[in-house]
Amino acid sequence: MYTRVVRLETAADVSRVVAAQLLAKIIELQRTQDTVHLCLTGGNAANAMYEQFAELADGSALDASKLQLWWGNEHFVPTTDPARNSLQAISRLARTVSIKSADTHMMAAKDGRKDSQESAAEYEEELGDTRFDITLLGIGNDGHVASIFPGHPSFDPTTSRAVIGVEDSPMAPSERISLTIPTLNRGAEMWIMAAGAAKADAVRRSLEGDESIPAAHVRGRNATLWFLDAAASAGLPAQYTCTF
Repeated sequence: MYTRVVRLETAADVSRVVAAQLLAKIIELQRTQDTVHLCLTGGNAANAMYEQFAELADGSALDASKLQLWWGNEHFVPTTDPARNSLQAISRLARTVSIKSADTHMMAAKDGRKDSQESAAEYEEELGDTRFDITLLGIGNDGHVASIFPGHPSFDPTTSRAVIGVEDSPMAPSERISLTIPTLNRGAEMWIMAAGAAKADAVRRSLEGDESIPAAHVRGRNATLWFLDAAASAGLPAQYTCTF
């Protein structure tokens, strides 16, 4: 297992490079695998990347019929709420990438369900022992990943649960659903995106192994890649440098 830090200049560069590398990696995997499992994330950096990915995928060798899409976390809101990570991702990807609904594993919405714990249990059953080929994550200013927050009951690096309902989240909305750290870490490759000066401290602490924040605990079984703009990587020493 290795960790690679890719330092880029701007947030737009992060979106562009991650989109290009993700498309290339998926096409490479599809040459030898019938199915590629991709775990998606939410946030501004991810949404910008999905837009870039859709543009690059148009006319490429991507075989969308071999893709299975999952999510690392979701806001526990009604189905049509624009805050849903899944709606934000699909609305961008679907511009050029046609993925069957049966291959799009969105976390259950609030409609008709008692609470986020019920939806989490449903997703845990659907997920089973799936191992992601690539897991995409963002990182919060406080070092949270998915909907796992520092100093919060959601943060349990050794939990036996695969998916949890999150209540009283320190960020709106207060109810969420999230994969746990052990579930995220069973994927082959972890790709983490961060842009902006507000992320710099959390990025530095994560790479230094500060175990008080969730982002320090996530890693891929084979590889962990950090894609950072200049502002987000400003707190890192010079040896954290790699470019594609």
